[in-house]
Amino acid sequence: MATLTALPDPRDVRAQRAAEIESRLGRLLEVGEALVSQLDPEAALALILEEARRLTGARYAALGVLDEARTGLERFLTAGIDEAARRRIGDPPHGRGVLGALIADPRPLRLPDVGRHPDSHGFPAGHPLMRSFIGVPIVVDGHPWGNLYVTEKEGGGEFAEDDERALAALSRWAALAIENSRILLTSETRREQLARAVRSSEAALDIADLIGSVADLERVLELIVKRGRALVGARSLLIMLREGDELVVAASAGPARAARGRRLSIADSTSGQVLEQGRPQRITDVARRMRIDPATFGVADASTALLVPLLHHGAGIGVLAAFDHGGDHGEFSPEDERLLRAFAHSAANAVAIKRSVEADRLRAAIEAAESERTRWARELHDETLQALGGLRVMLASAVGRGDAESRDGTIRQAVADIELAIAELRDIVSDLRPALLDDLGLEPAIQALVERRRSETLRIDCRLALDGRTGDLSRDLETTAYRLVQESLTNIVKHSQARNVRITVERADGELSVEVRDDGRGFDVDQRSDGFGLAGMRERVLLAGGVLKVDSGAGGTRIQARLPAPGGDGALAPRDRRLAS
Repeated sequence: MATLTALPDPRDVRAQRAAEIESRLGRLLEVGEALVSQLDPEAALALILEEARRLTGARYAALGVLDEARTGLERFLTAGIDEAARRRIGDPPHGRGVLGALIADPRPLRLPDVGRHPDSHGFPAGHPLMRSFIGVPIVVDGHPWGNLYVTEKEGGGEFAEDDERALAALSRWAALAIENSRILLTSETRREQLARAVRSSEAALDIADLIGSVADLERVLELIVKRGRALVGARSLLIMLREGDELVVAASAGPARAARGRRLSIADSTSGQVLEQGRPQRITDVARRMRIDPATFGVADASTALLVPLLHHGAGIGVLAAFDHGGDHGEFSPEDERLLRAFAHSAANAVAIKRSVEADRLRAAIEAAESERTRWARELHDETLQALGGLRVMLASAVGRGDAESRDGTIRQAVADIELAIAELRDIVSDLRPALLDDLGLEPAIQALVERRRSETLRIDCRLALDGRTGDLSRDLETTAYRLVQESLTNIVKHSQARNVRITVERADGELSVEVRDDGRGFDVDQRSDGFGLAGMRERVLLAGGVLKVDSGAGGTRIQARLPAPGGDGALAPRDRRLAS
């Protein structure tokens, strides 16, 4: 009698089936949450591959990323195949055969034996055996982005329709995760671009601020190399300025600090080529591509470089040379080049402006010195030499005269004239460098100057206000303050037609204030003068690190200088004590 096998209860089968579906749906929800929260694109792709195997019971999984034309694969990621197997297989697939069919027709494809598909090209030598197959497209933002594949069902069976649906659901989660990653990457890229733009603007503003506040070109160059190096993340950065047919390292930042003063030929160097052509160069192999060894100018072991010309009104005035991105011999990007080019524009303007200012300052100093020489030559010629010449004639005429009384009168007149000439010479010497300024200090020297001017012109009432806290000023600062008062009084006597003058010298809060006011007819402060005058005052104040303000009009003129004068607690310095006693 045959043995009857009991058939499973359909209700149990349905219950088991429902439990499997519920478990798979629960897993898909968990995977979806994990993928959506995953910010690392590569980690998201790895998770997709592992979950594809787990959800379908597949031995192998793969993910192909389409190229830009969507006709082939530019990337092919796998799971379930170890490194040794990958080496045996060789190059990854490029989207031919069955994979190409899925690219051409992006719809789910489920096969019991992939090798029997009409488009199958077979497997390369060393490839593991694969029969059962499912492929589903990954569609991002309405366009095919790639494909997700699983092969070789565990146990050797075929993939079921439920497996296909689960893989299709996973591909939709994958599309969402990829889109999120793409948005995040775009946002991060834009944020980094914005941050770089802000850094570039800040660097340019720093240079602009320094142009107005620092008189020294060397300090401007120092800031340029420091900010430029930080801007592009270079290990070293040099600024080389053109001098004739050479480039000279004017400043450096980073390990190449000893490079200053090094010279290289414009004609024989890559940096010179950048200068002459006016175009940047990114160099990935310094040893091979730079025609002069960087060790020549202090960068001995550089691997990569970014050379950017300094252009002012189209003329090349120098080169910014950055070496080794990130400090670890990394390469500079096109974005680094763009940033340094924008920065180089500000740097070139700064250098050109400072050079112009220094040239104008030197020119003004030379003109002032020549004006002073001319002034003293005229004084000596017109006054002292003429007087001495007259004395010579007078004494010569007295020689041989028999009349003793007449001779004595001539000699007495000569003595008086000599005394006058001596007084005039003393005035000239005092104007050149008053002894009181060296012996007793600023305020006694100003007092003596004012008394001398009073004796020369009785029509001007000159009043002094001195606060007595100038005893410990430096020699240079005393000279600057004295010359301001001296030149102001000279101009007042010669040009202002003033009746009243007030001179104030005060020291407070680390500053020395020197002010000269008159009630004369005033003048146009913007009009250029041929004399020393205001140009000399401005030059002196600028060199002392101070500020000069000039106001002039129908009611008179006010000249005020504020000069840095640290210290000064009101105590009398030694030479002040001699004056006070």
